[in-house]
Amino acid sequence: PLLGERLALSLVNRKQLASRDFRTMDNGAVLLTDDARKTVLIAYQERKREELVQPFIGEKVPIGLLPYLQAQLLARHLRGDLGGYPPFLWK
Repeated sequence: PLLGERLALSLVNRKQLASRDFRTMDNGAVLLTDDARKTVLIAYQERKREELVQPFIGEKVPIGLLPYLQAQLLARHLRGDLGGYPPFLWK
């Protein structure tokens, strides 16, 4: 949700994606046009580079590294190095 849902809603709200960017196929599938796909991928890469403070470690980290960081914290908890798993909560 941190990357995907927020990115999709931002692109729609900023009118970077609109109904013209989607194609409906005969079988009912909905596909992005090539230009829209490029727009999404560029925005995704930019979003992953944005930084925020991870509350447990108290440092700025790129958003793209949050899943890896949370997996490391979960592994430390499962090994017994941490008393509890510190979840990342978006504020």
